[in-house]
Amino acid sequence: MNAHESFLAWVGKELYEAEVALHNGDPAPRRVLWSRSEPVSILGAWRNAIGRREVDELFTSLGTAFSDCTSYAFELLAYDVAGDLAYTAGLEHIAASVDGRPRSFTLRATQVYRRENDTWRVAHRHGDTVAD
Repeated sequence: MNAHESFLAWVGKELYEAEVALHNGDPAPRRVLWSRSEPVSILGAWRNAIGRREVDELFTSLGTAFSDCTSYAFELLAYDVAGDLAYTAGLEHIAASVDGRPRSFTLRATQVYRRENDTWRVAHRHGDTVAD
């Protein structure tokens, strides 16, 4: 398997499973996938976070808000791998409860990854809602 195929397999399994878990109220798998090294950042649909402490606080908040994920699909629009860096850009189609109320929404999501000890880690996320 080449670098691109290996990265896409990771996105399709580990990253996908972490996002489903988060939208079911469990932020732990997403935390595992994030970089242990600074800088890390999120320019989020709901809130921004700069640095590991703020990112961790945001994940806790999201885990409290989300539950009952009935559907999560990542529509990959573009990606690349260049050595120990990679990115994805796509649409996240989500159906989950937010603060106990069922919702369906789509986010535009761009993420930057870096390889740390032969494992991909997320270093940056930008997400915003797609207007209906």
